[in-house]
Amino acid sequence: MRLLVVLFWLAASRMAIAAEPFAQVTVDGDGQIVPGQQVHVTVDVFVPDFFTSPPQFPLFNVANALVTLPDERAQNLIQTVDGVQYSGISRHYVVVPETAGTFTLPEIAIELGYSQDGRPTKATARAPSTSFQVVATADGAATAPVFAARALTLTQSFDRDPSTLKAGDALVRTITVFANDTQAMMIPPVGVGTAPGLRQYEKPPKVEDGVATDRGAGSRRIQVVVYTAQTPGSFDIPSLSYPWFDAGDHARKLATLSAVKVVVAAAAATQQAITPELEDDQNGLLRILARLIVAGAAIIVLLAIFFRPARRMAFRVANWISESDERRRHSPRYQLGQLRRTIRTADPAAIYAGLQAWSAKLGHRTLADWLSSENSPELSRQVAILAEGLFRGKTAVEVDRKRLASLVGIRGSSTTSATKPVLPDLNPV
Repeated sequence: MRLLVVLFWLAASRMAIAAEPFAQVTVDGDGQIVPGQQVHVTVDVFVPDFFTSPPQFPLFNVANALVTLPDERAQNLIQTVDGVQYSGISRHYVVVPETAGTFTLPEIAIELGYSQDGRPTKATARAPSTSFQVVATADGAATAPVFAARALTLTQSFDRDPSTLKAGDALVRTITVFANDTQAMMIPPVGVGTAPGLRQYEKPPKVEDGVATDRGAGSRRIQVVVYTAQTPGSFDIPSLSYPWFDAGDHARKLATLSAVKVVVAAAAATQQAITPELEDDQNGLLRILARLIVAGAAIIVLLAIFFRPARRMAFRVANWISESDERRRHSPRYQLGQLRRTIRTADPAAIYAGLQAWSAKLGHRTLADWLSSENSPELSRQVAILAEGLFRGKTAVEVDRKRLASLVGIRGSSTTSATKPVLPDLNPV
């Protein structure tokens, strides 16, 4: 009987000693991993009972490879080992090798918290080191190809028919690269080339992961190119090729987009009324009047030297002139005249800064909000051309200064009026 008790105690002690956190590593692959292909490394962490704090999966470095930890939801696991039930959490690392050869992943120390005999306990589970082999592609290339993925598609669309443009119109081209078994940040940009005779600029690209389609979830890169034509004619947007490596078929492939013909007709002749600029004329009259007042004040000051009773009047006149000039400089009409003068004579950066200041004076949060409130496509186009030259480095872009100055007005100035608060004053008097 005593022997049975001793054996039971030894078995129970062995089970208690064995009930410790542990981790295991699995490399997902079909044995034909090539340079540039995305390799999924699954790390499962287990603890007896349950977790009291989530495991902290660290990043690690591997020579000649890019290692990332995608922002995805961890998976919960349950496993029984030697009669002990373990709770587990699984995460996936992504390793992209750049060359052929053997890649060894280091031991990964994962800090966590779990319940031991009803008490929260801190511990470190160590995922063992593991290796995988990367082979050269079928054509013998030992370095990474341009891009490796599965089920890649390359598409394009336009916001209008390219054959129905008029001089001055803008054509927006959207190019989308979609692929499975990759991350959006790994998708290289599409080289769009140049279209002779058309001005073009690219907007910042947009990358997205976890995009759901009828072919399953994948990643995509979206590039937007805007073309403009100032003169009538027929222009060609050239075809393009996008090389990539099919990780499913283990073959290099080439996605293509065909050339597109752009036909631009002459803009319809329209009689545009000349916007009167009475504000500038009025500002000129005010300046002349101010000079006459200054001259009169100078005469009064000289008289005050000889006639003491006139000094007080001279001070009052000088103060009135200063206040009048200050009100004139802060008036919307004067500032509008200054803005138009800036548009006609200043450099593009000063024009853009002046437009931002004018939109803020009218009570708009941004320049884009002001343009939206003006509801003037021509004004928006002129400002877009100005921004293109400033921020896209298009030295050939030149804004129509006279047209832009005539389009800027004081419409929308009522937005500066304060909105009556809904709540009463906190401390009414």
